[in-house]
Amino acid sequence: MSEDHRDAQRHRTLKGGRIVINDGFSTFDCTVRNLSESGAKLALSSSLTIPHRFELAMHDGRQFSCEVAWRNETEIGVRFL
Repeated sequence: MSEDHRDAQRHRTLKGGRIVINDGFSTFDCTVRNLSESGAKLALSSSLTIPHRFELAMHDGRQFSCEVAWRNETEIGVRFL
């Protein structure tokens, strides 16, 4: 039995994205490792300087307002707002 408590199933992916903060004046490259209707897992060089809320701009043109659900040194799990 799965311990996964997410509302929506996530699909593995490997898409480029950018974390956008400070009204677009600061950005951080990231890789979207999995994606669902309600959130995503992002991989980046360091998650320590990323604020609790930010915009995610995917290279395919989609944009999401996000808040951090969990983080470790190089990954962030986010909920879409």
